[in-house]
Amino acid sequence: MSSINFNAGATSALETLRNINKDLQKTQNSVSTGERVNSAADGVSYWSIATTMKSDNKALGAASDALGVGAAKVDTAYAATESAIDVVNEIKAKLVTASESSSDKDQINLEVEKLQEQLTAIGKAASFNGENWQISGSNTSTEAKVVDGFVREDSGSVKITTASFNLESYAMFSTLSSDVGSGGILGAVMTIALTSASTQGVIDGFMDTVETALAGLTDAGAALGALTSRITLQDEFASKISDAIDSGVSRLIDADMEEESAKLSALQTQQQLAVQSLSIANSSGQNILRLFQ
Repeated sequence: MSSINFNAGATSALETLRNINKDLQKTQNSVSTGERVNSAADGVSYWSIATTMKSDNKALGAASDALGVGAAKVDTAYAATESAIDVVNEIKAKLVTASESSSDKDQINLEVEKLQEQLTAIGKAASFNGENWQISGSNTSTEAKVVDGFVREDSGSVKITTASFNLESYAMFSTLSSDVGSGGILGAVMTIALTSASTQGVIDGFMDTVETALAGLTDAGAALGALTSRITLQDEFASKISDAIDSGVSRLIDADMEEESAKLSALQTQQQLAVQSLSIANSSGQNILRLFQ
């Protein structure tokens, strides 16, 4: 039965068109963004997980950047340690020369003084971004720390992890007094002073001082090398974790572009047919009018 007050066919066709347009808009959005879950409305669970993991990945990226800064600090301290070892070896060689009875100890002492000045210069120059690990007194703590990771625990809480370096044990100097390094691994080396009256016993004592300093510098270099290895491994691990997170988030929210493309074509066809059906349904009123002509 046809009615001039209510067009059931047009209403049904209009509802069908609305549903198709709604699905078409969602599919077009998935195609344009490449994501099937763009908001919480598209899937609360997946959206929540993806949002959290994206945030964690961003924090992990920041931690990786901080690792780069930490690596630069370690490299600077290590370069200073290597240079100091070379200079202390030179002092050791001068002391061996001074053991020769005919040597001019006063002249050798002048060379030793210049080498001591070089040690202070190395310690002062071993600074990165205002932080110097070779002068422990210039730091607010006896341990230097570098960020090496970002962790989300089972409880849901997050924390930044760090690696530390013991400045009190491994710094070349404790302080600079009158622009001269003192204390630390090399403090005793800075007190070496030869005179023409220096006996072999005195020189042997200085040799012991040098050997102790070399052992300390070697330990410091080993500690810095171990820290470098840890930072390198952590950086590689952070990169792998970041890639894994990206892959996991992609599985949760990314659209299957082949499927979405096929769906888009089908919905566009359905939309055209629905528009045509609505047009036909709306024309039924005109057909009724013709009956009265």
